[in-house]
Amino acid sequence: MHFIYNIGIYLATFGVKFGALFNSKLKKGVIGRQSTFEVLENNLKKEDKTLWFHCASLGEYEQGLPVFSELRNHYKHHKIILSFFSPSGYEIRKNTQIADIVIYLPLDTKANVKRFFDILNPDLTVFVKYDIWPNFLLKLKQKNLRAILISASFRKNQFYFKSYNTPFKKALFAFEHIFTQNESSKKLLQHIDYNQVTVSGDTRFDRVNNQLNTDNKLDFIEIFKNKKTCIVAGSTWPEDEALFINFINSESSKDLKFIIAPHNIKTSQIKNFQEKLTKSNVLFSEKDNKQLSEKQVFIVDTIGILSKIYNYADITYVGGAMGNTGLHNTLEPAVFGVPIIIGSNHHKFPEAQALIDNGGMFSISTQTEFDELVKKLINNSDLCRELGSKNKAFIQNNRGAVIQILYYLRI
Repeated sequence: MHFIYNIGIYLATFGVKFGALFNSKLKKGVIGRQSTFEVLENNLKKEDKTLWFHCASLGEYEQGLPVFSELRNHYKHHKIILSFFSPSGYEIRKNTQIADIVIYLPLDTKANVKRFFDILNPDLTVFVKYDIWPNFLLKLKQKNLRAILISASFRKNQFYFKSYNTPFKKALFAFEHIFTQNESSKKLLQHIDYNQVTVSGDTRFDRVNNQLNTDNKLDFIEIFKNKKTCIVAGSTWPEDEALFINFINSESSKDLKFIIAPHNIKTSQIKNFQEKLTKSNVLFSEKDNKQLSEKQVFIVDTIGILSKIYNYADITYVGGAMGNTGLHNTLEPAVFGVPIIIGSNHHKFPEAQALIDNGGMFSISTQTEFDELVKKLINNSDLCRELGSKNKAFIQNNRGAVIQILYYLRI
């Protein structure tokens, strides 16, 4: 099976390069990986002590951040290498202060893996949630280097749990310990005789709770909101935005404010959304010298400020589940104590079902359901506060994953 995997990786290498001719995201990854080894060789000396953090993309980075921060503070004399597989993580966090070196992870070929570990021998490696690469992990095990997996979440149909011995199953045993989000993931690991496992929960709860300790003030949002009821839609896709276009255009009240933060901030997509609105609106990029308090819709055509914007919401909507792109982070608005609305395709996101069961989040599948729910909430501020308090309590009650991980590492 491992031979077949290696053949597949080599074929994938050529496939990715060919696909990059037609896909800008793939192209960024291909170009970025071309400089990975040069960056490592230019910034590391043989005698350097190192830690290695790996994340698939931005979401996993945010998930691992509270652990990364503690390790950064503890290992003050180590150089930290942070790797991403996806451009959406690398491009946004390539200048993070958490790491000394940020790179694209090379593709998982034997030659790449050998060269990678010829340059560094990390005292500790931390992988977040998934993105298990067999050759990298098996080399860690072969070299007897420490590695842990945090915030892991597994499903029984994954390669790790097949009856035959897949490279991915073997790779799991390279981790000296795995911290899972839930009990069902622990049981799946035990079923394949992996027993060095702790149910610690999801580090994202610690991450979003830390948001309350930061300065979340945005003067321009305060001016725009103007003390009126504000609905914030975060990480929206066209399927989500269609709900808001119809609702906003038909809503007569001028006492409602809407902040829309699309996931894709390409100019053409933003323009298309903006042109369909009949109510006064403004872009973040064009906000200066505009009468923000007189606008009804604020469109966020930038990245990095959504978590602060949620602080101004009375009602929130989180995108991704009206279509098939995947639900975005529902914990970010929950920590601010506001009710949350999502689409119906959320079944791969256990925290979403948990928030629904807890009573502060609602799933809708049609325009009618969306309209009725939003109107119910905007007409009952006491209900909004009650639902929001359930969401905030849910975050508070599920903290603690970071403490368990650090305790295991004796930090």
